[in-house]
Amino acid sequence: MTAASFQQPDRRRPEPLWFQVEEAIRAIIKSGEWSTGDQIPAEDRLCALFGVSRITLRHALRNLEDHGLLRREHGRGTFVRSTTLVAGTRELTSFTQEMRNIGVSVGSRILDCSLTKADAATAAALQIEEGDPVVRIRRLRLGNDEPIGIQTAQLSGARVPGFLDSGLLQGSLYEALERLYGIVPLEAQESYRVGTVPEADAELLDLAAGTPAFIVERITTDERGPFEYTVSTMRGDRYEIRSTLRAGRVPSNPRS
Repeated sequence: MTAASFQQPDRRRPEPLWFQVEEAIRAIIKSGEWSTGDQIPAEDRLCALFGVSRITLRHALRNLEDHGLLRREHGRGTFVRSTTLVAGTRELTSFTQEMRNIGVSVGSRILDCSLTKADAATAAALQIEEGDPVVRIRRLRLGNDEPIGIQTAQLSGARVPGFLDSGLLQGSLYEALERLYGIVPLEAQESYRVGTVPEADAELLDLAAGTPAFIVERITTDERGPFEYTVSTMRGDRYEIRSTLRAGRVPSNPRS
């Protein structure tokens, strides 16, 4: 790799230097010049190539790590990570938007769309009666053309009449719901557990049946209450949960 691969920040631009460095590194990764698993140059080398201080560079690298594009291994260096959706404290967004936020090309393949009846778990989640109609949408979710997970979303049929005939099943589900029905998510409750990939999903996820995976359940509500209940099976090597923990009390200052 030559120095020509690196675009140095323009100090005349209004964007901060760290932001320009971050965008430049994103471009290098997106171009494929740095591939999954590659170790990136050491910090001192990157500082020289970009012409920035170590503090500026570390700010950019930390953001890229938080967004799942890089991983830092103590004592070894920093590496380009595989397509990974990082879940933790974040805004309420769709899968499509989350992938866009980390610079990943999002894709989706519909496996099943049908009108069915709510079972006990779905009825409880959506606060409807067991046996009430629900729209069931099962999709294979992709990032950079690689399988990340299988999501099965169930929508209260009474809230989305005619949705299966809308022609808007591809793309962001939340964008379609807002456009057609004015449904805007306000809150979601998610639970995570470790499970295994069922045999029926193994080939789609390019994994062996029984491989450990995250099972994510999500109930999403708008101003009228729950409208979506989704159960996802996510590849453990491409889906990461990250949280920030804070102390429950602020320590006293003995000098105050």
